[in-house]
Amino acid sequence: MVKIRNMNKRSVRKGLKHLDYNPGQGFTTKEKDIPSLVKDPSLIELRRMQIIEAAVDLFVRKGFHETTTREIARKSGLSIGTIYEYIGSKEDVLYLVCDYIHSCVERGIKASITEAKTGKEMLINAIQNYFKVCDDMQDYILLIYQETKSLPTDALRHVLAKEERITAYFEEVLRIGQTDKSLVINAGSITLMAHNIVVLGHMWTFRRWFFCKHYSLEQYIQIQTSLILSELTKRDVQAQKENNYG
Repeated sequence: MVKIRNMNKRSVRKGLKHLDYNPGQGFTTKEKDIPSLVKDPSLIELRRMQIIEAAVDLFVRKGFHETTTREIARKSGLSIGTIYEYIGSKEDVLYLVCDYIHSCVERGIKASITEAKTGKEMLINAIQNYFKVCDDMQDYILLIYQETKSLPTDALRHVLAKEERITAYFEEVLRIGQTDKSLVINAGSITLMAHNIVVLGHMWTFRRWFFCKHYSLEQYIQIQTSLILSELTKRDVQAQKENNYG
């Protein structure tokens, strides 16, 4: 159970629980309904995972538009008829890929949050887990940036909502740290700092051609975490920033 100095457990649970439903304007966790002719949930999950893994490799190498559903079926080991029992279109496959990425990232962040005692510890753990997931899913994350523009409007809205959801976890951790005074940050900077952290995880993917020559993943995490914390523990500097926001 999470323990926070200067905060009771109920208030912390309440703060994190709101991420399981609509926490604010423009944010939704309602899933897009992907049609399936199969009724067995476990079989749907198994087959869709096969489809996702095959599609990511093809989408990264060839691009979304150049990849055919028949190629996805062949690489996944399913027939073209079978694959359409689990999806309605190639766009559904891209949506499932994006949804899978976000689900993996969320699980990593959630686990790190529940194991910490203070907001600062939460943040350190969340950054570490998040960056590791970004490393594990480098091709997947790159695919989101390259191909989400190909999604229909409704599917794109769901994917962007999931992006907001991930950022919202970091926002909530920063707020907890602000409240228990383990982090120093004014309210006007929380959203921007949360987005900074998310992008730093993605940067390991975008700039891997350079970073992997100079840093291990562990070094990258340690350095970036130190830089982030240096901005969140300087009370005199932060006080001045707050005065400037005035």
